[in-house]
Formats: sequence, structure tokens, C-alpha cells
Amino acid sequence: MNKLESFVYNRVKNNYIVKNALRNLYQGFYDLLPNYPSRFSVNPIVRENSFFGFHDCCPFSMDGTKHLAYKLHIPLRMPGKDDLLEVGYWTGKDYEQWVRIGETGAWNYHKGSRLQWINGKECIYNNVVDGVLKSTIVDVHTGEKRVIDWAIDTVSPDGRLATTFSYERLQEMMPGYGYLYGDSDSFMGEKVSDHTGLFIVDLERNSRRMLLSLSQVAAFQPEESMQDTFHFVTHTEFSHDNRYVAFLHRWYKGTFRRTRLLVYDMERKELFSSPTSGMVSHYHWNGENGIVAYCRMEDIDSHVYFSSPEMMEWKRCGYPMLNSDGHQHFIDNDWFLVDTYPNKWRHCKLYKVNRKTDEVVLLADVKSPKQFVAPDQDHWWKCDLHPRSDMEGRWVSFDSVHTGQRCLCIMPLLPSTVNN
Repeated sequence: MNKLESFVYNRVKNNYIVKNALRNLYQGFYDLLPNYPSRFSVNPIVRENSFFGFHDCCPFSMDGTKHLAYKLHIPLRMPGKDDLLEVGYWTGKDYEQWVRIGETGAWNYHKGSRLQWINGKECIYNNVVDGVLKSTIVDVHTGEKRVIDWAIDTVSPDGRLATTFSYERLQEMMPGYGYLYGDSDSFMGEKVSDHTGLFIVDLERNSRRMLLSLSQVAAFQPEESMQDTFHFVTHTEFSHDNRYVAFLHRWYKGTFRRTRLLVYDMERKELFSSPTSGMVSHYHWNGENGIVAYCRMEDIDSHVYFSSPEMMEWKRCGYPMLNSDGHQHFIDNDWFLVDTYPNKWRHCKLYKVNRKTDEVVLLADVKSPKQFVAPDQDHWWKCDLHPRSDMEGRWVSFDSVHTGQRCLCIMPLLPSTVNN
């Protein structure tokens, strides 16, 4: 964002209704002017009517031969209960071969069905069985399947555990991020509850235990703004060593919204809170138990690197060049990928950033057509790039709509840049 855009944004960012209205007016003016084409550092492989979803999971198999994804079979509209999403993976020399492994009615455009690898041969995705949210584990070599009794959010790196929470509660507060099915864990009549919160699922035993209730979360280092608000948790992620679980704690009331990042140490049973001031949107762990997050620190919004799970020491990354929200994904312990939301020209940018040196490399600059703007909170079909890399840092994967269709893009991750 330029200085004028930042000035306006900082004054309306806490009211999403006003913020979105001003964004639409601003972009609408630039729609009247000539635009420029999408640009890439390397021409990507493009698979139309396919996508992966969020930035926090690696879609590539351990050997890099398979890329998990979905295939769409409906036009651009919100999915209904009868609209199934095809689940599978791309494989072959240029990921040109599609292999179907199943279908699901528990999905959305942003996070799909939380499809992710458990190990070198098994993956998991959320599903609906007899009207009840569950998840399905598939052996991609044999096709053998088994059902887990809860929908999951994120699997631990060792493949043993998964996080879960109430998707009905999430859908109520963030339409388009949950599913069209209720669950027994929502307790919608309670703003803060002892009976729901963050759960841990043992995937081997198909058992579940509560890690933290919403009451426990809200009681930890409470803020005055939390009173008389609706609390929920979302965006969970395990550290690489399986020891820590990070998640966003959110409390809403009308257009008033606040978020903090919490980290739970499962060995010492300790909870840590980010020293942020009201806003955390996205984050990702690296292999050194550091976290990069887009958040508000000392009244400045930026990408911030916390050097430990306690989140006491921190530094800004790529600031002020990178001064807008985005989705991060670490390539290695120092470099991470991050995207931007559509700018005034309706273009999203994809960068590679070094958290130590603040070097910023532009990898792609892609058009996001107007029809993919979410018109309101109940029609959340926009497409973020949500960049992900493979485990060796050879490929970057992202979702895009630059062709006029939602598509999966896979591009070699090279140090070259495209023109600004």
C-alpha cells in the first residue's frame, strides 16, 4: 500500500463493512482505466477448475511426485449441501495426471476440506457421513479408507494427532470458513463456554480430548474488550517438533473484532499469548520454532517474526515494503512465501522474503477479476493465492483466478524476479 492507502486503511480497518465499501469504490475507479497482464518469474503449470486452499499445509507428497488438490464441478457460487467437491492429487512429469481418491460435501473455497498429508502414503480430508461431520483417511497406494469421528483442522508433523474445534461456531462467526452442517460442539447459546474450545484427536486410536476450553482461553491474560463478546478459536497449527500448538483466539461483537495468537506447550502445559494489540490474521511456523505472523505490534501492522513460542522477542520482516496483509509459508528456516490481497488494479502479488535480511523477491503479479470479489459476508468465494512450497523448496504452489477460472498453479521456485 502507498502512504495514502495506508492512511485510509488504518482508519477503517476495524470496521469491515466500511473497509470493504471503500475498497470496492477505489477498485471500481481503476476498473475504468487500462490494466496490465499477469506476470510470472517462470511460466507456471496451470490446472483450471482445481485448487488446494489454505497456506498452512504442504500439498506436495514427501517425494514430491504428488500434489493434493480438489476439482470443482459447480459454477462460481456458494456450495450447497448437494454440491460435492472431488478430492485427489495431481501427479506425473508436469503434474498433468489427475487421480481421484474421493469426494466430500464438507468444503469451502478458502480451506477446501482441510486435505493434507499424514505421512508418505496417507492423507486426510473432512467429510460428511450420514449428515455428521467426520474425516476420512485414505491410503493413496491401496485406496483403503478409514473414518475418524470428527472433522479435523491440522495434522501434527508426526502424523499422530490432529486439532479440531466447532466448525459450526466458526461458520457463524466467519461465514465461508466453516461448513453447512451443525455439530454437537458449537454451544452457540454461550458466548464463552466450558464445553467447547480446542480439541486434540488421536488419529491412531480415533479418540478425542479437550485441550483448552473457550472459558480457559478467555480467562488467560484477559482483556477488557473480551467482555460480552462471542469467543471462538480457529487457524491451528503444530510446530515442526510436535511440541507446540498455535491457534488464533477471536472475540467478536457486531463489527467489533479482535484476535490474538496463542501457543500451547503440550509438554509443560503452558500457554503463551502474542504481545500484539488486537489483530493477528495469518501465521506460519519454521523449523526453529519461530513464527512469522501478520499482526499489529506497537500500533503498526506488518509481518513480524517471533523467534520463539513464548513470542517475547520479535522483528518486522520486509517492512515498509511489505505493509499489507498476506498468507505466509516458510520455504526453509529463513525464507518464506507471502501473497497480497488484490490492489487497486485488482492484482495480487507473490513474494519470497528473507526474515533475517528483509530481502524481498517478487515471484508473480496476477490479475484477480472483479467477479471473484466477495460481495458480502455470506458469499465468500474470493480466491487468495495462499502460497505453499514443497519440502525441498523447489516448487511454489498457489491458487489463482488470472485465467478467469479458479485454478491451481505450480511454478519452479527460482531466484529470478519479474518486473514491478
